[in-house]
Amino acid sequence: MSTRDFIEKDYYAALGVSQKADAAEIKKAYRKLARDLHPDKNPGNADAEARFKDVSEAYDVLSDPKRRGEYDDARRLFGGGGAGARAGFPGGFPGAGGGQPFDLGDLFGQAAGGAGARAGGLGDLFGGLFGGGGAAPGSARARSQAASGPARGQDVETEATLSFEESVLGVTVPLRMQSPGTCPTCTGTGARPGTSPHTCEVCGGAGVTSRSQGAFAFSEPCRACRGTGQVVDDPCPTCNGDGVTTQTRTITVRIPSGVKDGQRIRLAGKGAPGRRGGPAGDLFVVVHVSEHDLFGRKGDDLTLTVPITFPEAVLGTTLTVPTLDANVTLKVPAGTASGRTLRVRGRGVPGRGRNGDLLVTVEVAVPQRLSAEAERAVKTLDAELGDPRPQITAAAQARSAGPGSTR
Repeated sequence: MSTRDFIEKDYYAALGVSQKADAAEIKKAYRKLARDLHPDKNPGNADAEARFKDVSEAYDVLSDPKRRGEYDDARRLFGGGGAGARAGFPGGFPGAGGGQPFDLGDLFGQAAGGAGARAGGLGDLFGGLFGGGGAAPGSARARSQAASGPARGQDVETEATLSFEESVLGVTVPLRMQSPGTCPTCTGTGARPGTSPHTCEVCGGAGVTSRSQGAFAFSEPCRACRGTGQVVDDPCPTCNGDGVTTQTRTITVRIPSGVKDGQRIRLAGKGAPGRRGGPAGDLFVVVHVSEHDLFGRKGDDLTLTVPITFPEAVLGTTLTVPTLDANVTLKVPAGTASGRTLRVRGRGVPGRGRNGDLLVTVEVAVPQRLSAEAERAVKTLDAELGDPRPQITAAAQARSAGPGSTR
């Protein structure tokens, strides 16, 4: 991506959010668009595939607080890019006298190595956006790297739906996905087998050209070679000269124990392959977790509701309750109130330091119907137990008798 490309692209518009959107809004918008535009859902739709790439690129920037801040600073500095770039410096850029074109790439290169870099100058601002630590975008060194250096592959995102047990205990799942991959016919060169690309005559293999616009000179990808520095005269019939095709592949992924619904898992090096020997991108797996009939989850703890009878609550009992992998015994003390939560330590979600707990809430089951004998027994028991709420009853009776009775 060139400097100009970066400051001209509106990532907020790509995701359909405002510039004041928080991280949750950005994530929600991205997930909806990614789901609708995913290549698996739109096979053969080039427009949807291109839009999917734009949305992914926008999310990669806006989901990272540091990169988002740098992006916002760049757009404010250059007024949204293009001709508006001059508006960032009314009357011309300092140091660009005599109406001579001023190459922003040279500015960034100087700032990266001079006092401006130490003071947080433009070299620092843009250095992190284009690979960090390397040559400033637009400089001679960057133009050389663009043509001959390796290029990292694209990041790829897919989704996986797990059962509740799988999310808690971990699972190995096969994922079938469509993503860019090295063309098997030309092995990534883009040229028909038996032929080879040659150096671009327009840019001399640099991959970028400079264009003057007022007081500035912008560096941008060479249109003749599309920024690669190489021209293919006889394109590969399989990939049409791109060196990359959309491929269906199945990979086996280990989902760790304890993942949560909506969690995004990063698998380094499992994304699209790089170009010219560059490293592969990363694969991001968005996890969706199905609900369980018995268990709930609260952080690293599992929750379970168990009914008990009134005699069990009064006299106490020992219950056999399930966990996700076995049964455990649970002692219910005498006099346990309905709704009380008892803790079984270490039988929740497995963790690195310690496992979560199983939180068992006991609820007294009240029968809907009683036999005549059972009803007599309950009334007898009620008379023996007496009123458990004497203070509340006395206060209610005093109020119902009226103000005169309290004087």
